[in-house]
Amino acid sequence: MNKSDQRNAGKARVGVFSVGYDTYWVQFPGLLEELLKKEEMFLRKLPQDGIEIIRFGLVDSPAVAYGKVGEIVAANLDFLFCDMLTYATSGTFGVIARSVSCPIVLVALQPLKAMDYGKASTYMQLLNDDICALPEFTGVAARLGKPIPEVIVGNLYDDPSVDVEIEAYCQIAKVLHTLRNAKLGHIGHPLNSMLDMNTDPTALTACFGSHVMFYEPNELLAKMEDLPAGEIQEKERRILDFFDTPDPVSDPISMKLRKEDLEIAAKVSLALDKFVSDNELDGLAYYFNGAEDSPIRQLMSNLIVGNSLLTARHIPMCGESDLKTLIALMIMDRFGIGGSFAEFHPIDFNEGFVLVGHDGPHNISIAEGKPVLRSLKKYHGKPGNGAGVEFKIKEGSITLLSINSTYDGKFKFILAEGESVSGPIPATGNTNTRGFFKPDVRTFLKRWVGEGPTHHFALGIGHHAAALGKLARYLGIDYTIISTD
Repeated sequence: MNKSDQRNAGKARVGVFSVGYDTYWVQFPGLLEELLKKEEMFLRKLPQDGIEIIRFGLVDSPAVAYGKVGEIVAANLDFLFCDMLTYATSGTFGVIARSVSCPIVLVALQPLKAMDYGKASTYMQLLNDDICALPEFTGVAARLGKPIPEVIVGNLYDDPSVDVEIEAYCQIAKVLHTLRNAKLGHIGHPLNSMLDMNTDPTALTACFGSHVMFYEPNELLAKMEDLPAGEIQEKERRILDFFDTPDPVSDPISMKLRKEDLEIAAKVSLALDKFVSDNELDGLAYYFNGAEDSPIRQLMSNLIVGNSLLTARHIPMCGESDLKTLIALMIMDRFGIGGSFAEFHPIDFNEGFVLVGHDGPHNISIAEGKPVLRSLKKYHGKPGNGAGVEFKIKEGSITLLSINSTYDGKFKFILAEGESVSGPIPATGNTNTRGFFKPDVRTFLKRWVGEGPTHHFALGIGHHAAALGKLARYLGIDYTIISTD
């Protein structure tokens, strides 16, 4: 495991505290012990992978809350669950809600699906009174000027939807942890005519917590010096094992992969691996021309293969200096839904879809079938030539995420859901996927561009707009989900 992989293995810090009402413990002997068993059951529902659970115990009075709040704040949490064991006064919650900066979710999971009304007692009601204080807690959050917590409501023992919700919130915790700890590299500058690519790195830090480090292209070039022949050959073998290299089809600028293009792709990939590892980067955005026929131009125009391999290893890479989309790729990757660099290509008006893709880099982990490498005589719109990556996204549901910055300097999520369907794509050495969007392709595209996106976006598998919308809320970002009606 290299340094970058170790950074990405950092666990999200998820806190749990439970609430109750101390007056009950003397009134109803045995109730506290039963409630604490409920807490243990909830804790067992939390996933173990990528999550560190920090327990703060029972808060059953304002005095306990004030005593605990310093410990909770000091834990530097990414996410906090409040387990509503029974009714609790909002004094157990108010100072905690006021003081923490991470998202809070209120969890109300009653043990019985329904009370036995013929045998009902106050004790039984209190044991199942998990939702009773929800309105009080959310109302107090509003009065404090804090975000109103989301809630999980359900049955403690036999409710699969509850487990799905818990898993989804823990996944969001992982994404938040990654963003606030990410170290992103940047080489070069935006393509001079792309005004939508300009991004203020300080604004990224303010919103997401990520830190951007600037590097010169010669620092990456230095990693190509004195590469052992054996390492180059081994990287070439890995590339050929990973990709198909078919004969050209219809595009006159594409050829069967040439030996010299494979060699430079292998060298650049090795250099990228070393550069990312040595600098402990979690992602990289780049664009740089370099002088004609210079080693730097050859390097910077042949990053696609190495970038795609790194992106599949959960280290997203982003061309055209697009830091905003680099964040979008990282978000999708940590949600486990891929994240491939994409834009819209021509429409097929006969069948009603739009081609979705780019010339790289791509998340090969969500490819349909084995990806393809072709040699390209030129990269359209950019200098240089070399190997190009071509693949289709897996068939099925897809989600798009564009992150743009608005006139007032804030970020905005633009989200859409559609379908990737089977069928031929252009054999151009680029990714292309047949994207179907409701209600129809013309209406969808008008709605999409009407929200002011960048021309790039991250493409992931599955329908996840709602979860990405929740993430936006936790980050304090406006978002729009494109209507399908």
